[in-house]
Amino acid sequence: MSWILTHSGKPFDLHQPQAEQINMLDIAHALSMLCRFNGHCYRHYSVAQHSLLVADIVQSQGHGPEIQLQALLHDAPEAYVGDVTRPLKQLLWSTGGFFQYVEGGIWHAICEHFGLDPELPECIHTADMIALATEKRDLLPDHPTAWECLQGITPHRIELENWTPGQARQAFYDRLLELLATTHRARSAA
Repeated sequence: MSWILTHSGKPFDLHQPQAEQINMLDIAHALSMLCRFNGHCYRHYSVAQHSLLVADIVQSQGHGPEIQLQALLHDAPEAYVGDVTRPLKQLLWSTGGFFQYVEGGIWHAICEHFGLDPELPECIHTADMIALATEKRDLLPDHPTAWECLQGITPHRIELENWTPGQARQAFYDRLLELLATTHRARSAA
């Protein structure tokens, strides 16, 4: 068996994902329920809220709706494979790449469904690092070891709000609808 049952009650094939299997309600729901940092933070902080922060950062840098949509969906494959911590993901990618193959296939199906370029611009990677620095500052205990990936990265000026999964799900879904309408991707809302 290579499929999972999603929140909407539809099967999703992890091995051969198809654009028509993508459901934006499934993505919003699952990402709102997934806690960043494997739950090792002071409170529940969802991948949905993280994704909204990344989209907000690229918007504050003057990028338009197309880039904001890519930023909002940059972690959408995690709705189907879970949020894997950065160190574990790097280990998985370096040992044969099967996880990268699965996650990459899902990302391409998501991009096809939403009409996105699968290649993320550098500004999204930078915004993701700014979000990570902000989350480290606001959600994790102090520790003397510096994170190499955050060298030279300044956290965002805002302090992270404490949202429930329901609030994160609704905010993510609303922003997704807004960006889809702005970028004229009505078919993706189906």
